[in-house]
Amino acid sequence: MPALTTYTTPVLADWVDYNGHLRDAYYLLIFSYATDALMDTLGLDSDNRETSGHSLFTLELHLNYLHEVKLGAEVEVHTQLIAHDAKRLHLYHSLHLVGDEKELAGNEQMLLHVDLAGPHSAPFAEATLDKLVAISAEQADLPRPALLGRVIALPPKK
Repeated sequence: MPALTTYTTPVLADWVDYNGHLRDAYYLLIFSYATDALMDTLGLDSDNRETSGHSLFTLELHLNYLHEVKLGAEVEVHTQLIAHDAKRLHLYHSLHLVGDEKELAGNEQMLLHVDLAGPHSAPFAEATLDKLVAISAEQADLPRPALLGRVIALPPKK
């Protein structure tokens, strides 16, 4: 199974800057919508949140801007599950023009499953874990994203 296509959208006029490029914040908005769609795929949708009182919180994310995205472009997000445990989910979103494999931006995220009553961390329900295991198995042969685990730093002085 390839990475999941979790979100598709045109780049809207309100999302671009004076150069006609997608503004920084809107890359993250697009990736955030892709995370919502992944939550739906995992059964962590709004009905589940109301019933279980559980949700996902973002613990950390990294965003890499690789190529320009311009007004009117049709873009899609591909989502790869990198790892998971009983409470956490590590994923990688990549932004592409619809139907194109060239990565325009990358977004690595660490998410935590939370009991909203605390709030405090909580293990995933068995049904969610089953879906995570199935996606992991289907994506097992995907290469690791090149930007995974990247750290911000200036090159060392010589």
